Amino acid sequence: MAEELAPMKAQVYKDPRPKEYFDRFHERSRTREPDPMYELVHMTTFAYATTVFRARCIGSDNVPLSGPVILAPNHFSFMDHFFAGAFIRRKVRFMAKSQMFKPPLQFVYTHGGVFPVRRGHRDEDAFLTAETILERDGLICMYCEGGRSRSGKLAEQAKPGIGRLALRTGATVVPVAIHGSSKVRNWKRLEFPKVTVQYGEPFRYERLEDPTREQSQLVANEVFSEIRGLYAQLDALGRAGVRSRVRAERRAKRRAATA
Repeated sequence: MAEELAPMKAQVYKDPRPKEYFDRFHERSRTREPDPMYELVHMTTFAYATTVFRARCIGSDNVPLSGPVILAPNHFSFMDHFFAGAFIRRKVRFMAKSQMFKPPLQFVYTHGGVFPVRRGHRDEDAFLTAETILERDGLICMYCEGGRSRSGKLAEQAKPGIGRLALRTGATVVPVAIHGSSKVRNWKRLEFPKVTVQYGEPFRYERLEDPTREQSQLVANEVFSEIRGLYAQLDALGRAGVRSRVRAERRAKRRAATA
């Protein structure tokens, strides 16, 4: 039986405001690190995620502690930003739809290291900001699917943007499966799902100065395939089953390395 989900608000896909409105947000993100606002939001949302949604992680040590990294999670919920970053020691920089940048919350976003993307406008400013952060050895979170899934299922195909960013920067990519967050929107019905975040094995692509759309789409599809595999494993085995499998695989690798 398909899970029943609370309806999502109708989305306004294109932001009518001019690009110049967002220049200050990009400038801040390119030149400054997140300030204490990040820590305040991180602590608050970590407590909320781990108590209300019993969020736990698997494989957070797969995220490199230094160097340019792209976290690539699936996307069901507005809480996915916080789920993806809750268990990471490093500060995660998020690309968020420009419609979120309105007073008073835009103050929280900008001081917390979030930068806007104008969907439907081929927003080169957003990519320049992301590339600048990665060139400074930062960590970006970017969704393969673009916007949130309204159906509660993974999208049919990835968007090429993440492939383009991975190729242009040569940054390490960490696929992330966020399982259970599709029903976070049901909180008004007093439904609070158990959420598991699994970080997959990191990998990277050789840097390309000017990848084609086809090359970007191919890489995006490969990244999304890794996410699908992680998600399917959680779906089939559950949190405890995946943890047991991961531990067994690591023990086997250690034995093979010492043999």
